[in-house]
Amino acid sequence: MNRKKDKGFESPRKSVIGFVELTIFPTVVNLNRIKLNSKQCRIYRVRVNDLEAPFIYNDPTLEVCHHESKQRNLNYFSSAYTAAVSAVDPDAGHGELVIKVPSELWKQGDEMNVLKVYIEFSLDQPKGGLHFVVPDVEGSMAERGAHVFSFGYQNSTRFWFPCVDSYSELCTWKLEFTVDASMVAVSCGDLVETVYTHDMRKKTFHYVLPIPTAASNISLSVGPFEILVDPYMHEVTHFCLPQLLPLLKHSMSYLHEIFEFYEEILTCRYPYSCFKTVFVDEAYVQVSSYASMSIFSTNLLHSAMIIDQTPLTRQCLAQALAQQFFGCFISRMSWADEWVLKGISGYIYGLYLKKTFGVNQYRHWIKEELDKMVEYELKMGGVLLHPTFGGGKDKDNPTPHLHFSIKHPHTLSWKYYKMFQCKAHLVMRLIENRISMEFMLQVFNKLLSLASTASSQKYQSHMWSQMLVSTHSFLKSISNVSGKDIGPLIKQWVDQSAVVKFFGSFAFNRKRNVLELEIRQDYTSSGTQKYVGPIKVTVQELDGSFNHTLQIEENSLKHDIPCHSKSRRNKKKKIPLMNGEEVDMDLSAMDADSPLLWIRIDPDMSILRKVEFEQADFMWQYQLRYERDVVAQEESILALEKFPTPASRLALTDILEQDQCFYKVRQGACFCLAKIANSMMSTWTGPPAMKSLFTRMFCCKSCPNIVKTNTFISFQSYFLQKTMPVAMAQLRDIQNLCPKDVLNFILDLIKYNDNRKNKFSDNYYRAELIDALTNSLTPAISISNEVRTVDNLNGDVRLILEEITRSLNMEKLLPSYRNTITVSCLRAIRMLQKNGHIPSDPSLFKSYAEYGHFVDVRVAALEAVVDYTRVDRSSVELQWLLNMVQNDPAHYIRHKILSMLGKNPPFTKAAESPLCNEALVDQLWKLMNSGTSHDWRLRCDAVNLYYTLFGLTRPSCLPLPELGLVLNLKEKKAVLNPTIKPEQGPDTTEMTGNTMGVHIPVMGFTSSFNTMEEDEIDMESPHDSQAFIHHHLNILERPSTPGKEPPAVDQAVLSLPVTPLPSSFSKESTSSSKHSGDHHHHHHHHEHKKKKKKKHKHKHKHKHESKDKERDSHAFSNSPASGRSVRSPSMSD
Repeated sequence: MNRKKDKGFESPRKSVIGFVELTIFPTVVNLNRIKLNSKQCRIYRVRVNDLEAPFIYNDPTLEVCHHESKQRNLNYFSSAYTAAVSAVDPDAGHGELVIKVPSELWKQGDEMNVLKVYIEFSLDQPKGGLHFVVPDVEGSMAERGAHVFSFGYQNSTRFWFPCVDSYSELCTWKLEFTVDASMVAVSCGDLVETVYTHDMRKKTFHYVLPIPTAASNISLSVGPFEILVDPYMHEVTHFCLPQLLPLLKHSMSYLHEIFEFYEEILTCRYPYSCFKTVFVDEAYVQVSSYASMSIFSTNLLHSAMIIDQTPLTRQCLAQALAQQFFGCFISRMSWADEWVLKGISGYIYGLYLKKTFGVNQYRHWIKEELDKMVEYELKMGGVLLHPTFGGGKDKDNPTPHLHFSIKHPHTLSWKYYKMFQCKAHLVMRLIENRISMEFMLQVFNKLLSLASTASSQKYQSHMWSQMLVSTHSFLKSISNVSGKDIGPLIKQWVDQSAVVKFFGSFAFNRKRNVLELEIRQDYTSSGTQKYVGPIKVTVQELDGSFNHTLQIEENSLKHDIPCHSKSRRNKKKKIPLMNGEEVDMDLSAMDADSPLLWIRIDPDMSILRKVEFEQADFMWQYQLRYERDVVAQEESILALEKFPTPASRLALTDILEQDQCFYKVRQGACFCLAKIANSMMSTWTGPPAMKSLFTRMFCCKSCPNIVKTNTFISFQSYFLQKTMPVAMAQLRDIQNLCPKDVLNFILDLIKYNDNRKNKFSDNYYRAELIDALTNSLTPAISISNEVRTVDNLNGDVRLILEEITRSLNMEKLLPSYRNTITVSCLRAIRMLQKNGHIPSDPSLFKSYAEYGHFVDVRVAALEAVVDYTRVDRSSVELQWLLNMVQNDPAHYIRHKILSMLGKNPPFTKAAESPLCNEALVDQLWKLMNSGTSHDWRLRCDAVNLYYTLFGLTRPSCLPLPELGLVLNLKEKKAVLNPTIKPEQGPDTTEMTGNTMGVHIPVMGFTSSFNTMEEDEIDMESPHDSQAFIHHHLNILERPSTPGKEPPAVDQAVLSLPVTPLPSSFSKESTSSSKHSGDHHHHHHHHEHKKKKKKKHKHKHKHKHESKDKERDSHAFSNSPASGRSVRSPSMSD
């Protein structure tokens, strides 16, 4: 297959005019219709081999549930949305645009001739897919830095041109873009030539991408970019917005090393002939990778003076490059195989981290990712890497605990997708543990070399499939290369969701010299599973460190581990550690009878688990001091919070003073020390925790309250200097206030801060000092009926407020990098408000949240507004936030508002709240139903928020559905609806929303919907996709409250699936036009059973309704659901 695309851009109008030419090799005889994906494009004409072709355009995801639908429960929406996405899913051969191949060409189908499909389209002010950034300043478009770039979540190319928007449909590409002469168009592949138009006002960029690539991996960005050819690798080009070239040079000076690293470990060249990095403003995500190019957020660029951003930017570059190999060059067979690509790219990125930032940083990162994922799974209940569908009722929804379907990437919540990527790379690491890294890299090399052989072949459909990876092919190549069977591992972590939760404790038996270890599991709570298999336990004894592998059987809890050393503490002898180092220890703290120093369960994190282990406080202290693994040190810091003793204090201070200890461990020790000091408040002796240490390390010898001039040459001590004041500010005295000398100490640090001789910027340090001030705040002591004004502030708070105001004003004159100080000041002001020192007022935050401020500042301000909304239950602010979600130009901000509202909701489904009302339900329903159809991520965010606020069933603030009575129109009398049971517990009331009046028999007119078939054209009429959706809804037999079967409501009535029944059956018996005849076929066999019992009730209704139905089926063709179908002239007859 081959694609040609041509586009013209008009920036001021934010529009695109273009055409697409697809070359199709039919593989079936009589190919009479072609389905493509296309959203929000206006299609003018379609020609197939120069003949006009009729087409239908219908996008069921624009409005998921029919707008007349009275349904408001999330279960119904979720299944309708899944069905809508399935209806246009390219992997299943569906699409929004259905083109009928003219009948003259059918004969050619037999001879298997090539079809050329030519589509002219335009995009006017697109809401998704392409983002236009046009700064509101003087000057021409180029001077204003106006630019446009493509974006999207998973396969979203259909938003900006018609295509087969699937990762498994590969083809080669020719791309042409005509843009203003002052602009540069960057796209995938090699730039072959640029041609000016006759009037020299515009130029056309011609790109060719000879490597077969999925449409979803094609991207574009156009703008007045400054161009930098990489000095180390000439095939790499960097693009940034005007005036940022010096930052670009510095930030990219490192990229070639990442290239070399990947090429070396994969023993394979970078697959494309060029690589382009484009830095754009208002990016959708920080990094998005496409074939041979990546689009980054311009906020990743930094100068040589910035410390904190440097590793983050390098990590983003490394992620982008890993995805070039696995994700862009090697694509996937289907959505179920996504975990392989995300896993491999995340895994090799981890190897890069290990090489560049060291083993400590790598292990810290693995622990962080594991903790994050375990926490999410325990809270939400399981992340499934390899969902398989089909067959059986249970199989169709493998994750009943989630409020969204995982059948498609576009129905997933964003947080779930992030955890999915996280789990994928952790599982790859488990596979590496099982088969060794050497074999792992051989497998990757094999995948890449097969793909690159395939990519150079001329078109042969079966050949290119080598460029797609599937779970099956990946596992097969593992067993071929390593000869090991990793079946059980895959079954445990890939084919099923959930993690393992261990509880451990031990006793030492002195007589037998045996350690009796007890390991229990919790596998009943949500998100947990039962683990059976090996587990490694490391025991540090006086004679050294010993590893034991225990088998965890079905019910075994107790394990006996023989000890090597008898307790012998009189002989002075060095104690060998895990890494072969021998150290002197002060053994006076330990138990006289036992030789054990400390014990660790699963130290290599080779199970996806959470471990809660109990050992004595002195064992944690030894572990913190002498264990050389950062993960163990971090675990012991966490455990020591529960043991506030002088010995713990000493162990923590020792760690703070050790220069060779990993800086993140020392940062953790700071906060732990503050917590311990607060617990030991009455017995604490000497100056406040960390103060003397800080003075010794960072202050002048002659004048201890003045800090030295900054030199951040040693990054370790820089991070420590930043963290210590923040931790010290958490100290409290007997009155629960921050001690006066600590506060003065922090104010002095700010006052005497001198950065003149420093080659690094101190913006992050200053921001953290303001965070320290924020931490020192405690709730105001309110004197009855006194009005809060700035005049009667407590003296200390007044100093803090003055400092914050000064910093905020300084920022306006001399803004810091990424406005870090503004961000901290905004947080501080919100804390002052929450603690009752100054009146609560959102107006400052609202002004900082306006479009035009730097994105970090806007997010910080919005966070404050979200918090205000919750605390003050303010409906005005909630409305303001939701308006912003609908109208803000920056996609990231919209996403952020919804996810912050989800994290810190104004109310939850459990609590009553004045904010919870019908108008809000309708507004959010509209938002997720039709208001966010242009951005998958935003729609899923809206679904998440709806779930957080109202749960799965009908929102409790809605009035009861008017189904208590079913009016019988002919007899003019009401009949009590049998689906409502007298005992209405909270569940059943919400349920009535779903169990609509099922008892209306709808048979006898299944034929009436054929009235609209158009005979002269055998084209699936637009209502077919609606029918398809209803068909799907009926398969999704999901009870309305997950986990509970619906109450047995009068068995004769309700033998139907609960959720999918359309609500329109309720009041009027007209059964709204949305439900095409398909619906009735389905219930046909149910109805016969019921008819006898219910006959008397509905004799009259029956005739009446079938008349309605006849009438409706004509109305169908212009009902709103199908009314979107744009018809070409040749079909209107």
